Formats: sequence, C-alpha cells, structure tokens
Amino acid sequence: MTPLTRRRLANFRANRRGWWSLWLFAVLFAAALFAEFIANDRPLVVRYDGRWFFPVLVDYAETDFDGVFPTAADYHDPFLKEQIASKGWAIWPPIPYSYRSVVRNLPVPAPAPPTWLLPAEAIAPDAPYNLLGTDDQARDVAARVIYGFRLSVLFGFTLTIVSSIIGVAAGAVQGYYGGWIDLLFQRFIEIWSGMPQLYMLIILASVIEPTFWILLVFLLLFSWMSLVGVVRAEFLRGRNFDYVRAARALGVSDARVMFRHILPNAMVATLTFMPFILSGSVTILASLDFLGFGLPPGSPSLGELVQQGKNNLQAPWLGITAFVVLATILTLLIFVGEAVRDAFDPRKLPGGGR
Repeated sequence: MTPLTRRRLANFRANRRGWWSLWLFAVLFAAALFAEFIANDRPLVVRYDGRWFFPVLVDYAETDFDGVFPTAADYHDPFLKEQIASKGWAIWPPIPYSYRSVVRNLPVPAPAPPTWLLPAEAIAPDAPYNLLGTDDQARDVAARVIYGFRLSVLFGFTLTIVSSIIGVAAGAVQGYYGGWIDLLFQRFIEIWSGMPQLYMLIILASVIEPTFWILLVFLLLFSWMSLVGVVRAEFLRGRNFDYVRAARALGVSDARVMFRHILPNAMVATLTFMPFILSGSVTILASLDFLGFGLPPGSPSLGELVQQGKNNLQAPWLGITAFVVLATILTLLIFVGEAVRDAFDPRKLPGGGR
C-alpha cells in the first residue's frame, strides 16, 4: 500500500459517519446474501426417523417423510408438521416464510397488521407471528423486505459496475484521441442523453416482459453516460503530461498508455462517483417497479412494496416499511459517497495530494 493510499484511507476513516455507514451497509448486505437462512418456508435442519435432512439446501419430496404424494414437501402442511413432530424435530429460520409464501391462519384479512399491534384476544394460539405484517396477498412483509434488499443491491452493484466499465472506456477513448472521435462521440452523447429515458424504458418494458437481466440491459442503454464526461476530462488533461508524451515517444502502445499511465488518475473521479451511481441504480429500479414496468410480478421488490402501500392506505405499515428501508439504503450510500469524496479530495491530503 502506497503512502498516498494510506493517507486516503485515513481520510476516509476520519469521516466517522461515512466509515460507520459503510460497515452498517456491509453487515446488512452480508446478512441479506444469506436470506434463505433468515427467512424461508423450509426448515434449516430436520431430524426424521433417524435421518438428517437439510431442506434449506436440498429439495425433498413428501414421500421422504412417509407422505402419499411424490410432490415437493410443504413444511407448513399440518400433516407434514405432525409427521416430523412424531418422529423427530425441525429447526426453523427466524422468519418461517419466504418472500413468496402465503401466510395461513391470519387473525384478520390480508393485508394483516404486525402481530404486535393486534390485541391479544384477537390472536389464536396457532396464529402466525408476522413482525412487519403481511401484504395484500398475505405474504410476510419482513421476508419480502430482506429478499428485496438483496435483489435491489445486487441489481445496483451489477448496473454500477458494468455501466462504469463502459463509461470509463468511452470517456478514455474520447479524451485520449480527441479530434473527430471526440467531436462525433460528444454529439452522439448529447443526442442520446436528450432522449426521454423513462418513456423509452416504459415502452421497451411494455413490448418485452422484463427480467433481471433484460431490465439491466435496458438501463445500461443510458446509465453508462454518467461517467463519460468526468473520465473524458481527466484523459484530455492527462494526455498532455510529460510522462505520457515520453511514453508515446518511446513507442508504448496507446492501450498501455491509456490504461497504465492515465487511467489511475481518472479512477479517482470514478471511485468518488460510484456510491452515488449505486444509489441512483437502486432508486430507478424501485421507481420502475412502483410504476409496474420493472421486475416480473411476484419478485421481492421494494418498489412493488411502495406501490402496495399506495394502493392500501388502510395498511400504513406497508408504506412506512418501504419508505424506511429505501431511505436507509440511500442514506447509507450517500454517507459513504461523501466519505469517499473527502478521502480523494486533494485539499485534504498533505502536499495537495502529491
């Protein structure tokens, strides 16, 4: 690790808000990556008739538990519960529902409020416990939030990384070669960025049913432009440095000069912008899901939860939960982005960043 890198890391850690926001976001994301072990309609471990089963990892048939039908085991089925209880035991995750599970035996019609908000006399002994209530299709909100958090962040990471690669490459070519290449590329970007992006995305989503990857391609059509201008400016400045001219005079290839000598300087601006690009990616996915042009129906989507909150004003826990989760994600990412920006600020480095 170079002295400059150590100083930048020290500057990042000095921003306590950004430093702890990064840790909190990392912990939440790491937990969401193992959502199946936190919220699942399958037990983690089953001990039945002297044998071990791991339903969270392996699909088992009902006949494996002395059932009649060779279909997938439904571990919330009363018959299967009695079978397991009579010949063994099961360890369930903290939330015994997946994002697609329908909660049975609700004390009130769906959308049901959080169990802790219901009067004790209204809760039957066999009634399920739902920490954040259920949505209008009787699915556990807490489970959908955990899976939706993971899906949103993974989508945002993927979109941010791929769009950054394309944007950096495009900006590098523009800034390094300049001339007609830069001029034509700039005119194309001006025209393309002037297109009504949201309307085009809605039209495309109406023609083709979007999946995770199709939606990612749709958004890549426009998201790559966010870094082009910054990287282009860095390459326009960097191509005139003495060491770059010396490398070109010695016959070093353009690709090596661009990505070995100039790109490290341009990456400073790229890394500074990436947390904000990530927050924007999460926001646009939630927006498209809210409008009904995002992920397929049934997907664990935070935007779809916002839509349910709008459609079910008598169930305020839906809108409040969606707002709190999205606000938490965006706030943490903004705090991290501010800390990264401060870490790379040359005015906060000894010697002006040299």
